Amino acid sequence: MKVNEDLSILFWLKREKATKEGLVPIYVRITVKGTRDNFSSGKKIHPDAWDEKTAIAGMSCPECKLINSYIAKTRVELEKHYNQLAAVHKRVAASMVKEAYMPKQTLQKTLMQAFKLHNGEFAERVNKNKASNGTLIRYERLKDKVQDFLRKKYKLADIALEDIEMAFAVNFFHFMTMENIGDNTAMKYVKTLKQIIERAINEGWIKHNTISGFKCTYKDPDRETLEMHELVGMYKKEISVERLAEVRDVYVFCCFTGYAYETVYNLEPANIFKGLDGKLWITKDRQKTGVEETVPLLPIALAIIEKYKNHPYCLSENKLLPVNSNVRYNAYIKEVATICGIKKELTTHTARHTFATTVLLENDVPIETVAKLLGHRDMRSTQIYAKITKRKISNNMMALESKIFGEKGLLKMS
Repeated sequence: MKVNEDLSILFWLKREKATKEGLVPIYVRITVKGTRDNFSSGKKIHPDAWDEKTAIAGMSCPECKLINSYIAKTRVELEKHYNQLAAVHKRVAASMVKEAYMPKQTLQKTLMQAFKLHNGEFAERVNKNKASNGTLIRYERLKDKVQDFLRKKYKLADIALEDIEMAFAVNFFHFMTMENIGDNTAMKYVKTLKQIIERAINEGWIKHNTISGFKCTYKDPDRETLEMHELVGMYKKEISVERLAEVRDVYVFCCFTGYAYETVYNLEPANIFKGLDGKLWITKDRQKTGVEETVPLLPIALAIIEKYKNHPYCLSENKLLPVNSNVRYNAYIKEVATICGIKKELTTHTARHTFATTVLLENDVPIETVAKLLGHRDMRSTQIYAKITKRKISNNMMALESKIFGEKGLLKMS
């Protein structure tokens, strides 16, 4: 395409370099007064999706917006560099325009580089016990999902941060939901992706987060919890298989302390201390938030600790309880649910939910205290447990009835 009398810029397909998938690289040719120079755009396209006349990607190309945006930006940048060179040089060659343009391109940072920066720093925090390894695993899982998305949607291994547009977030969310990932989980992935890009902005790699306007909305899920009779029944159930009895006891312990799996896995005897009330308490910083989670030990939790104080694993590893790997724990607790006749989906999370709802809120423990016991920084995190349950309504109405009415349902006289 002729830009002016002296400058032409052409985008063309180098068909001899086609990939096994049939994709062909797009090259850029600069022509200045008879001199020529070429370079690869780094973009690939199927030849059938390329419009030879207009030298742009057709609508049949899945990444047409991305490619055409690059073509438009590159054309403008090359013309700008030519004009700057022509203003100070009597003679401008195509190689001079290319050299002026290419340094900027080599400095362009990519999304995978942003992940490397962010996740690398977080890994350093994990090594210093200042962050959770579980969270790092989630960051790495997000990186893998983004790479999978780039390959399947755009046929790319990476993407320049400057080429990311709002459509990227919209398409990524859709991609994940089509991969059988729940809407809430997919939203959380997009929210975390925003954080990765924000880190790149803080590093000075780009100026704006083009997906910051993507609104992450969540549907409040129904959180599975055990009712008190189910919890007590599970605790008292005779289980002859040792591995299942141990998992049952750890699960019940979590139901009466609110500790998440990762926290209870790392508990040691040294985490127990005598409180100002003369009773035994247990404390541990939550790796997820770094907030201290200190809980008084209720009788059942104390009994479970006593039961395993001489357990071979606990003695050799200096652990408070014999906790399995997360995968085994979640598998075994499902077996326990079947043995106990509980038709609910029990996981490492349901014990924490049971503590917050069944053990605390249904017994009129103030939500401020619940937040403190759960190690929440923000009260909004605790509000998710504050749904009014039938048991809570029943308890409140019984208390109200006893205040207003006497025996035989007679109204108390003031």
